[in-house]
Amino acid sequence: MATHLDLEEQEQLDQLKAFWKQYGNLITWALILALAGFAGWTAWTNWKRDQAVKAGALYEELDKAAQAGDVDKTARVFADMKERFPGTGYTQQAALLAAKLQFDKGQGDAARASLAWAADNAAETEYRALARLRLAGLLLDDKKYDEALKQLDGVTAKEFAGLAADRRGDVLLAQGKTNEARAAYAQAWKALDESLEYRRVVEAKLSVLGAAPDAEAPKAAASAGAGK
Repeated sequence: MATHLDLEEQEQLDQLKAFWKQYGNLITWALILALAGFAGWTAWTNWKRDQAVKAGALYEELDKAAQAGDVDKTARVFADMKERFPGTGYTQQAALLAAKLQFDKGQGDAARASLAWAADNAAETEYRALARLRLAGLLLDDKKYDEALKQLDGVTAKEFAGLAADRRGDVLLAQGKTNEARAAYAQAWKALDESLEYRRVVEAKLSVLGAAPDAEAPKAAASAGAGK
């Protein structure tokens, strides 16, 4: 009986050796890749966390400089953040903050450059949209109408569609394209939520152009439909 078990065990051992000879390397490499992938993911997560912490510290420094009105220090810190932490949310926020201070201090070119960086490099669609809207406004002030419209074309976030249409109306009106401006304002008025106060500003623009929206018409139509 013992001899039989020994032979059976030997047979199983031989089968295991044969299996390992055929598939051992494949299994080993699969394990190595799996472990490497896990280690890489852990390292990447730690790196991202470290980047965010360091970028956050710089953003606090930039925020203090901006509140103090120190435009030169604000610009230096922002430049450091762009170089070291371009992919963090703090840096895209820093771009908008730096641009506002630069504009307030009469540094139009610097403000446009900061907004242009955010428009092209911000990780989040919302920040890119905000940067493009603000940049379009500065370009409008400089009478660079085609460039302003190009920036507005790049606003793809749905929640900013109304504001983009309104700003487009401003640019078109400045170009003397009254009919197109009226259409843009009408589009903005429809896109903006009724609860937004800014919707009244757009409505005023339409009224000046002789196209005041009939806000009661949809309500009347709705009431009539409900009564049937």
